[in-house]
Amino acid sequence: MAKVVVGLSGGVDSSVAAALLKEQGHEVIGLFMRNWHDTTGTLEGDCPWHDDQVFAELVAKRLDIAFHYVDLSEEYRRRVVDYMFAEYEQGRTPNPDVLCNREIKFDVFLKEALKLGADFVATGHYCRKSERTEGGRTIYSLLAGADPNKDQSYFLCQLSQEQLKYALFPIGDLLKPEVRRIAEQYHLATAKRKDSQGICFVGKVDLPVFLQQAIAARKGNIHEILATSPKYAKRDEPASLAEMAEPYHYTVRDGKKVGEHNGAHFYTIGQRKGLGIGGRKESLFIISTDVKTNTIYVGEGDSHPGLYRRALRLEEEHLHWVNPDERLGVGESRHFEVRIRYRQPLQGATLHVTEQGVFLQFDEPQRAVAAGQFAAWYDGERVVGSGVIVG
Repeated sequence: MAKVVVGLSGGVDSSVAAALLKEQGHEVIGLFMRNWHDTTGTLEGDCPWHDDQVFAELVAKRLDIAFHYVDLSEEYRRRVVDYMFAEYEQGRTPNPDVLCNREIKFDVFLKEALKLGADFVATGHYCRKSERTEGGRTIYSLLAGADPNKDQSYFLCQLSQEQLKYALFPIGDLLKPEVRRIAEQYHLATAKRKDSQGICFVGKVDLPVFLQQAIAARKGNIHEILATSPKYAKRDEPASLAEMAEPYHYTVRDGKKVGEHNGAHFYTIGQRKGLGIGGRKESLFIISTDVKTNTIYVGEGDSHPGLYRRALRLEEEHLHWVNPDERLGVGESRHFEVRIRYRQPLQGATLHVTEQGVFLQFDEPQRAVAAGQFAAWYDGERVVGSGVIVG
């Protein structure tokens, strides 16, 4: 049996992961990480991390396993939060949870676990791992979780072979109701505790208030672009990959002013809440933001053409392949199932690696493509790779 360090978060998922591992006969150690001290902008409680730690300790005591605590807040601020602030400042929409898994849970936290003599690190993620031997090497694969409503493989799409080597996902084959039921069987304090929401380790936040720690609020204008704009007619013509992947660009002359906002940095493509503009037959959606001019562009209705794109470009320097042997070379392309945000149903798309850049061309136009988000591509239930969306 192995020595396994479980990242006890104070939630039901990691609690059940620890219980299952102990039941299997492993030596289990609970390790709680405190990653965030500041409560600016948080919507629930003064010290959510304190409650989490109390629940984690109660679970460890109930399971009779060792419990340790580590403060990783400095690394978390530097690697995740500072990155998040910088991305929003550039008018992009980052995904801190993906970064948190790559940079904290399976890097800094993993190193802390190895100091405790761990053979493996386990988390409460709804995903699975498989392995096979090829040419004398062990190849690890990241698979979607068995629960289609809770699958979290997207959040782990940046993990490497070395990180997967140490990873265990004990609840990946379970459905959420089964996890709750197991927690009740073990009489765990977390059995009925609500799932955490919002930013990884920070919690549910008022995003503009949270971001104002680093980005000042600034009044700007909201301009509406009509669905009949001539810009959209041009996209119906035959186009190159680069042209299809280019985001729509607007100026204030393309539409009329319909409202004001407190800072273009605080909004993202596809957003409809927080605009404060009513009296419409259909909701207004953000179709573009311009942080240089501090202008937001909106369109009426969920079918507005400005919300949809047929292709996107990926940052070449941040392309990630879970198994580097599957990397595509220049001139190669392959069809995958892709998602560009968590819980989005998988979408058919072809990944093209060209001399002009790396592109995803979708079988059907995609709604609300946001720069800074991660696109993850799958072969069936297996995560093959991921990359950051340029635009």
